[in-house]
Amino acid sequence: MSETEKQQVARPEIVELEQELMLVGRHSVLRGQSAASPEPEAHLERSAYILLSRIEVDGPQSIGQLAEAFGLDTSTVNRQTAAMLRSGLAERISDPEGGLARKLRITPEGARRMRAYRAWVVTGLSDLLSDWNRHDVSAFSGYLARFNSAIEGREGRPWPRPAG
Repeated sequence: MSETEKQQVARPEIVELEQELMLVGRHSVLRGQSAASPEPEAHLERSAYILLSRIEVDGPQSIGQLAEAFGLDTSTVNRQTAAMLRSGLAERISDPEGGLARKLRITPEGARRMRAYRAWVVTGLSDLLSDWNRHDVSAFSGYLARFNSAIEGREGRPWPRPAG
């Protein structure tokens, strides 16, 4: 019996978890591709939303800092941020700390679109979970935060979270 098969027998709940995580990824409503798409002013590409969210929490970031934070190649981040720059969601600025690398900062338009997109996602989740009580939603959120923190710890790339 292989090591994987031994684990599947010893921890069937992990096999169930894998199945459910795979299924989460297939739901278009969680990717913003449902029939109820956001208004044009709220539409953001997923990569832009995630990058802008990181800049929102950490402040201006260089391409290198973003690549490191996401474990991506700088050319990938450069391509994604170039699209954000063309769309007016972000702008290049001199490093506020005096470093050589230019940094990306969210523009007012980027902040407005990010807030609109986030509100659209929150509304969708609220509708989806309308029959869940507050305790169940909080517990689910707490488990997801713990799960994400375990992944971040393993990868050595924590996502900064607001205090409290």
